[in-house]
Amino acid sequence: MMQKIQKFGGAMFTPVLLFAFAGIVIGVGTLFTTEAIMGSLASPDSMWFKCWNVFLQGGWTVFNQLPLLFVVGLPIGMAKKQNARCCMEALVLYLTFHYFLSTILSQWGPTFGVDFAAEVGGTSGLTMIANIKTLDMGMIGALAISGIVIYLHNKFFDTELPDWLGTFSGSTFVFMIGFFVLIPVAIIAAFVWPKVQLGMLAFQGFVKSAGALGVWIFVFLEKALIPFGLHHILYSPFYYDNVLVPGGLYAYWATKLPEIAASTASLRSLVPEAGFTATGFSKIFGCTGAALAFYATAKPEKKKKTLGLLIPITLTAIFCGVTEPIEFTFLFVAPWLFIVHAILAATLSTTMYLAGIVGIHSGGAIEMASLNWIPLMANHWQQYLLMLVIGLIFTGIWFVVFKFLIEKFDVKTPGREDDEEIKFGSKAEYREKKAGNSSNSGATSENKNDLIENILEGLGGAENIIDVTNCATRLRVNVHDASKCQNDVYFKSIGTHGCSINGNSVQVIVVLKVPKVREQFESLWEAKKSENK
Repeated sequence: MMQKIQKFGGAMFTPVLLFAFAGIVIGVGTLFTTEAIMGSLASPDSMWFKCWNVFLQGGWTVFNQLPLLFVVGLPIGMAKKQNARCCMEALVLYLTFHYFLSTILSQWGPTFGVDFAAEVGGTSGLTMIANIKTLDMGMIGALAISGIVIYLHNKFFDTELPDWLGTFSGSTFVFMIGFFVLIPVAIIAAFVWPKVQLGMLAFQGFVKSAGALGVWIFVFLEKALIPFGLHHILYSPFYYDNVLVPGGLYAYWATKLPEIAASTASLRSLVPEAGFTATGFSKIFGCTGAALAFYATAKPEKKKKTLGLLIPITLTAIFCGVTEPIEFTFLFVAPWLFIVHAILAATLSTTMYLAGIVGIHSGGAIEMASLNWIPLMANHWQQYLLMLVIGLIFTGIWFVVFKFLIEKFDVKTPGREDDEEIKFGSKAEYREKKAGNSSNSGATSENKNDLIENILEGLGGAENIIDVTNCATRLRVNVHDASKCQNDVYFKSIGTHGCSINGNSVQVIVVLKVPKVREQFESLWEAKKSENK
């Protein structure tokens, strides 16, 4: 079950990869179309405004069509075969489902407690999807329908029909089955979802009333779930769905940017809900403090090599918001230190919230600048200066706490490893040192120097692989026998940033090049399987 949940979480992240660029476009577009910042140059009647507005509206594409993106994005990672056809099936059946639901509610709305004549948006619980007036089921509905279609696709796509029915095979057969399956699903949705919407409203009230405590709990859980690959499932409904605000925090904040830019009130007073996107502060300030502690506690003879490792992975965390490379350097040698890291992250985010500093702060400095600092600096520079002061103080706290704990408990963080476990050597050095110590060392061929082949080898070979997907930074692989897989030391020695093994689920950390690595890995995997047949 954990394997399936992790695979789902990774697949769900596929559309999220588009958000970084879309967010930058919206941030820049909002900056240049806000009169409070640009003056009369950004008057709605000016050519300047009209040109930049074209740019801005194009940026809204991703956020305005989130349900459709999640519908077609999930099959990319979850379909076992013919992913592209499954994407088409999911889109068509998702629209079919909403036509069913729209017609049911237009004819029998009062039976389900729905006023279908109400305007979309607000508290009506209605929305428009591809020009279909329907229940606003947001990302959850999109994922549910896409999940049903993926199940049907995996089960029935290869069904062999008689020759005279051959035209109904493949995607057509999946569509036929899905068409009839989704009729009762639409009826169930009409009964259940209005009650879910009421529950969401109650939950929103609870989270909002919890204030700083709610922010602390949310950020702690988001950080603590990273090793299991489940953090996407926690934050996605908050960021991209209607759990807290209409359309999710990202889209809601972007629509509020002109209003926020024109106001001098505290950010928290304007959009208090945006405190829940504060997960990025630890990426900038916390990871920096941890990296400084790693360098300070490294053995003198290893400081230069440790610095060479820490600089790129720390800059990756600061600017891109990708923290796995630095966090996973200590997660597996001292899991309890990662819990301390999560506690400090939650405390930093809560402190920012109490100081009135909220916004889209879940990514790195590039995303924060585009959606916060650049468009809002004119009237909110004092708060951003305070944010910098608080952040630097916490960098110092991270450094002191980590340095003390590392030295007190002799944690083998980068640069402190025993000589027999050098983590940053070459693959040849690793194999030479480990030769004879493990039957799975993979030292059977001197010619396997390619990263992809080394990864496949470290996972026990092609026959040990069940399936593969990825998130933003990790190659997620389910294997038949985890004992055939190499450990974290091996994966670091071949050029990745390590691995995490939970049961039969292995996550190899390759950072932002993971889509290309997955593509090459799948090609090699398929080729090796064919050779072994």
